[in-house]
Amino acid sequence: MPDAERHGPRRPLDGLRLLVVSTNYAPEVTGIGPYASQLAEHWAASGAVTQVLAGMPHYPAWRVDADYRGVWRREESRQGVAVHRRRHYVPARQSALRRAAFETSVLAHGLLAPPPGRPDAVVSQMPSLAGGVIGARIARRHRVPHIPVVQDLMGAAAAQSGIRGGGRAASAAAAAERHVLRGAALVGVIHESFVPGVTALGVDAGRVRVVPNWTHVERPSADRALTRARLGWPEGTPVLLHSGNMGLKQGLDVLVRLARLAPDIRVVLMGDGNQREALRTSAAGLPNVGFLPPAGAGEFTDVLAAADVLAVTQRASVLDMSVPSKLTSYFVSGRPVVASVAGEGGTADEMRRAGAGTLVAPEDPGALLAAVRALAKDPAAADALGAHGPRYVARHLSREAGLARFDALLAEALGDAGRDAPREAQGGARR
Repeated sequence: MPDAERHGPRRPLDGLRLLVVSTNYAPEVTGIGPYASQLAEHWAASGAVTQVLAGMPHYPAWRVDADYRGVWRREESRQGVAVHRRRHYVPARQSALRRAAFETSVLAHGLLAPPPGRPDAVVSQMPSLAGGVIGARIARRHRVPHIPVVQDLMGAAAAQSGIRGGGRAASAAAAAERHVLRGAALVGVIHESFVPGVTALGVDAGRVRVVPNWTHVERPSADRALTRARLGWPEGTPVLLHSGNMGLKQGLDVLVRLARLAPDIRVVLMGDGNQREALRTSAAGLPNVGFLPPAGAGEFTDVLAAADVLAVTQRASVLDMSVPSKLTSYFVSGRPVVASVAGEGGTADEMRRAGAGTLVAPEDPGALLAAVRALAKDPAAADALGAHGPRYVARHLSREAGLARFDALLAEALGDAGRDAPREAQGGARR
C-alpha cells in the first residue's frame, strides 16, 4: 500500500523540527502572544514537530497568571505544540533596571534548560532581547538557520518610550539587537518602517523580509445595542474606547485630559498594564472615565464594535520602534479609529494605508477631542470611515496571508541554508 494511503497525504512540513522562541505565548490573548501561538500551531498542523520555548503567562498585567505562580518549569501540549515554559522575573513596575532583570532571568533560564533535540530552524520573536539571544545561540550550536522576527525595536524603544533610565539602556539594547540580527539567516520585520532601524544595526537590506502581523480575532457578531446596554453605555453618549496594554509608551494620560475637557464623552480604558493604577489615580473624581478588565476572546470584538470611536495613543517620541498590534483588531471591528500619534511613524503609515480613521497630533487632548466630536456628530460618516477597516483586513491582514508569508520566510531560510551548507550537513538537515 502506498505510504500516502497508509498514513494519509504528506503535509507540507512533514519531517521538519522547528523551534519557536517567544517569551509571550498562549494563554496570553493580547500583544505578541497570539501571533507566536497561531504560528506555532499552524506549523504543527502542517506536519512539523514544533516546540516553543516560552515564559510564564504575564502580559499585559505584568503579573504571572495564577495557574503558573511558583512554577519553575512546565511542559505543556497545546494544539499539537510542545510548549516548554521557564520561570522568569516579572516586574510590576517598569524601569530600565527592572527590564534588564526581566531579560536576564529569561536568558539565564532559557539557556540553562533549552528544549531537547536538534531543530532544523529556530524562529525567535523580538522584542524579547533574551529570546533573540537564546534563539541565536541554539541555532549556532546546531548550525541551523535562525530567523528573528522584529515586533519592536528595543534599542529605539528604550530611548523613545519614556521608561525611567531608558536613555542609558538604549545603547545596550541596540548592541544586543545588533548581535542577534547580524548573525541571522533572514530577519523578519512586521512593518516596513522598521527596515531602516534594522539596517542601521548592520543587517544587509537584502536579508530583511516584511512579514506583517495578521488579524487574530473574529469579526463582531453580537447586537451592538445589547452590548452597550450590558456595559452600561447609554445611547446618545459617545464612547471613546482604548483597548490593550496600558504602558508608558501609550501616553494614555491624554485620554484622561480629554475626559476633563469633555464631560459629555465617556472614556473607557479596557485592558491592563503597569500604568493602569496611575491612570486610575489620575482619573479619580471623573465620572465619565471607566476602566474594564481585558475582554475575553469570545466578546472582545463585540466590545470594540459597541464603542463609537476607538483610540490609539502614543507618546510624541514614539516613532520607529513599534506598531501597535491592537490596530489589526480595531480594523476588524468596523469602528472608526482616531490615532493620536507622530505623523512620521509606522502607526501613522498603517492608519493612512487602511483609511479607517483619523490622525491627530500626539499628546494633544484638544486635537483628539475635536476629532472625536466630529465623528460623534456625523454617525453616517463615522460608519463609512470605520467600514474601511474590515475591507483592509480582508485584502492585507488575513490570517491565511500572514501565515503564508511565514511559510515563505521559513522555506527561503531553509533553502539558503541547504545551498550554503557542506554536503554532509545537508544530508542530516531533516530527520
